[in-house]
Amino acid sequence: MTSSSSSAPAGSAPSLDPRADIVELTAAIVDIESVSGNEKALADAVEQALRTHARHLTVLRDGDTVIARTDLGREERVVLAGHLDTVPVADNLPSSRRVREGREELVGRGSCDMKGGVAMLLAVAVEATEPARDLTFLFYDHEEVAAADNSLTRIARTHPEHLRGDFAILGEPTSAGVEGGCKGTMKLEVTAHGTAAHSARDWVGDNAIHHLAPVLQRLDAYEARRAVIDGLEYRECLNAVAIGGGIAGNVIPDRASLTLNYRFAPDTSPAQAEAHVRELLEGCDVDIVVTDSAAGALPGLDTPAAREFLAALGDGVGVAAKQGWTDVARFAELGTPAVNFGPGDPLLAHTDDEHVPFEDLRAALDGLRRWLEPSAR
Repeated sequence: MTSSSSSAPAGSAPSLDPRADIVELTAAIVDIESVSGNEKALADAVEQALRTHARHLTVLRDGDTVIARTDLGREERVVLAGHLDTVPVADNLPSSRRVREGREELVGRGSCDMKGGVAMLLAVAVEATEPARDLTFLFYDHEEVAAADNSLTRIARTHPEHLRGDFAILGEPTSAGVEGGCKGTMKLEVTAHGTAAHSARDWVGDNAIHHLAPVLQRLDAYEARRAVIDGLEYRECLNAVAIGGGIAGNVIPDRASLTLNYRFAPDTSPAQAEAHVRELLEGCDVDIVVTDSAAGALPGLDTPAAREFLAALGDGVGVAAKQGWTDVARFAELGTPAVNFGPGDPLLAHTDDEHVPFEDLRAALDGLRRWLEPSAR
């Protein structure tokens, strides 16, 4: 990890002006392609912008993650984090602008998930020279891929102090509202076994694919739990998301498998989630193996910092449960309560028509400003 608060990095990174209009800044960030694994150019640009325009921050570089901190001796510290990477481009770069149904929108890969949030955080990082709380900004890489590759996994192991605070805000798209916590996620491989045989003499074999029928029937009849936690409703989901099996068009298969994805409420641990799936499929002639899992995060809205944040946003801002999994779970695991807050509709994330309304960008930035700068209220 390298550290400095003044010298510019080597190289000719694309230029970002954090003091530009938030729409212009978001467009400039979107236009720096940063599909997972290719974040360096954007990380360089963010680092250069912070070193040039935010002399009040100590700037650190850890791989393609940029960390910027105040160290003013405040009683509380807030962590503000946003990922730099996107899913693959789908003919939606460079960015463009349009007016649809009277609403101005910025269109392009990452505009919603979550370069609008990155722009918001970069803007306030430069502006907040005398915050009431110490601030840590994290602009990190590899969020859209396997959890093991996410740079927050490495930082939590090597420098957990950068993730610790009294409160954290993750700039995921929430339509400029607040989404508390997140659901846990688990992937399981369900495998049935049989005996291979020629399909013209099926009585000699045992069809593994047919053994999956009871599993599919139970999933089809499954009624997912709705958990209300601190007034927020988390809707659980358990689904088959992939199926595989078969040897040839004239062979009874001896193996077949289903991949299941379980999204469970944050009051449930991964161990409890696995036990629930095993209980549901008890009696089915299958093997069950968990291939990936991550705990959820409780809403985190009952801390003083969270209550003041909600008050600064105003009564008109919606508060809901986060129905997916986000990195707020990583902060919660380290004891830092966290929420999701950023511009853009989360339902547009990863879509070919990914876009963010101008009004979302401005509302999210103004709300964060009001909290960090009480005089702006």
